[in-house]
Amino acid sequence: MSIDDITLLRPLWLLCLPVLCGFGWWLWSRSGGFGEWDRAANPVLMRAMAALGRIDARANRRPLIALLLAVGICILALAGPAIERRDALSFRNLDGVLFVVDASTSVTDDPRWPQMLTMGRFGVSALGTRPGGIIVYAGDAYVATDMTADHRQVGQTFSLIDAQTVPDRGSRPERALALAGQLMHEADVLAGDVVLFTDGAGLGPDSLQEAAALVEAGTRLSLVSLGDATAGMETHASLGGGAVFTLEQTDGLQEWLASDARMRLEQADYPVLFWRDMGRYLLVLALVPLLLLFRRDAA
Repeated sequence: MSIDDITLLRPLWLLCLPVLCGFGWWLWSRSGGFGEWDRAANPVLMRAMAALGRIDARANRRPLIALLLAVGICILALAGPAIERRDALSFRNLDGVLFVVDASTSVTDDPRWPQMLTMGRFGVSALGTRPGGIIVYAGDAYVATDMTADHRQVGQTFSLIDAQTVPDRGSRPERALALAGQLMHEADVLAGDVVLFTDGAGLGPDSLQEAAALVEAGTRLSLVSLGDATAGMETHASLGGGAVFTLEQTDGLQEWLASDARMRLEQADYPVLFWRDMGRYLLVLALVPLLLLFRRDAA
C-alpha cells in the first residue's frame, strides 16, 4: 500500500490545520518559564523563590507540543483517510415487486385516484431489500420505472402518474401483465410479486392467461381495487396466488409485501466500491503524545 492508495473522505477538515498552526505559534510565543505568574505575583518574591530553587525559570513547552500533536492527529482522523477495497462481497435480492398501474381515464378521473397512488407509495415502503418497478398501462403498457433498489425513485414515479402518462386510450391489463412477466425474466427475478392497481376494466380471459404465465414463472399476482372487489378480481388473485386489497387496506398491503417476502440472495456479478475508514486508528495514535503529559521528570 502506498500514499496513492489513500483517499480522504472528508478533506475539508484539513482546513483546520492552518488554524491550529497559527494558534500553536501564538501559544508558543506567549509561553514563558513562569507562564502568567510573573505578572500576577510579586517580582521580588518570584526572584527569591527562583534563587532558592523552588521554581524552574526554564520554559517547559513539552505539554504544548504534546497537545498540538494530539489535536493535529485528531484533525487528520476527522479528514477520513480511507483505503479502497474491491474485494468486498455484494449480494442482490432475487425477489422483486412490480407495481402495475392502470392509468386509463376511468381510473385517473376517479376522485379516489390520489388515494390509490398513496397506497402504491406505502407499498413501496414495504419492499425492504427487494427491488421494485412500475408499469403503467391504458390501451398499451409501458415501463415507467425499471427494476431498481432505489425505492425513493419508485415512490417519486408514483407521484408523477396522471391522465397524460399513457396516451393510448382503453384498458388492456393483459398487455401490462405480459410486460411484467418479461421484465421479471430480464431482471432474473426468481420469486416476484406483481401488484395490479385497477378498477376491474379489461380483466378477462386474456389477462387470466397472463396471470397463469406469471404463476408458472414463480410470480404471485395481487390486486388493488379502486372500488369494491369484483368477482373478476377475486378470480385473478386466486389464480395468481395473491390477494385483493381495497383502498382501505393499506396496512394489509404493506404487511402482505413485508411478511410474505421471499428472500433469496446471490452474490452480485459486479464489483462494489468499498472504502475502509482508517480515521479511528489515528485517534488511537493521538493518545501517544498525550501520554507524555503524564511523564514525570526525575528529581
